[in-house]
Amino acid sequence: MILGATPRREADGLVCSSKGCRAQARHAVVWNNPRLHVPDRRKVWLACEEHRDHLRDFVQLRGFLIDVLPVEELTEADG
Repeated sequence: MILGATPRREADGLVCSSKGCRAQARHAVVWNNPRLHVPDRRKVWLACEEHRDHLRDFVQLRGFLIDVLPVEELTEADG
């Protein structure tokens, strides 16, 4: 599965980052690749209920996972 590069917004809200998914995002998978990003950079993939575990596991397996949180808890530092 290929993942979206940036969070997508539609008229009805945030959309899951999983390729081809159009479901509303409920979760934010926050991650950082230390080989590419400065330590305080927080990348975000948005996830619907169906794809939350897959997206989390994808970055966790690589050691990139910072947190998984509800989209309502995202801040300006995330993105």
